[in-house]
Amino acid sequence: MVRIDRIYTRGGDAGETSIGSGLRVSKLHPRIIAGGAVDELNCAIGVAISQGPDALVAERLRRLQQLLFDLGADLCTPWQSSPDEPDRCPRMQESHVGMLESIIDEQTQHLAPLQSFIIPGGTPAAAAVHLARSIARRAEIEVLRLAEFDAVNPQLRICLNRISDLLFVLARIANGNGRMDVLWIPGTSGQPYEEPQSSPGDSL
Repeated sequence: MVRIDRIYTRGGDAGETSIGSGLRVSKLHPRIIAGGAVDELNCAIGVAISQGPDALVAERLRRLQQLLFDLGADLCTPWQSSPDEPDRCPRMQESHVGMLESIIDEQTQHLAPLQSFIIPGGTPAAAAVHLARSIARRAEIEVLRLAEFDAVNPQLRICLNRISDLLFVLARIANGNGRMDVLWIPGTSGQPYEEPQSSPGDSL
């Protein structure tokens, strides 16, 4: 059980913080930057939930938030490559990837195949989920940068990749199962802008 009875400790005032192993590192360490991206992703999902998606999307998003805390604990604790060394926390495993893929497959059944790329937008909930999806992609990149510097559980980056895929699917579901998706129309960006048509009630 975690107990936090004091918010500030002054321990990070010199620009360092502790990771899961107890080691003190710079806040510019790739592990800390990657962890910050995962935290930002979780916050963005919380914002998406606050936009009032339907119950199914909200439940999936809340489940992702719980998963991201487990993923963050794994990311925070250096990877023990030797099976003889005791591990300090639960780790992302192939079963987590399989769980994410099963949810993606289940939800995709409700969606029509895409005929174009999607522009982020639509309902407030869908737009917020799209924003979370983009942060998930950045978090994956930060984990890849960390892996060039230090040992990392390989399932971390796979989970983040699947999370971004799931968020894409959930954004479409939040857009009325794709009916309100905003589609990319190639080649139209250079056309002259047209004034929106006003309706009789606009001047009231």
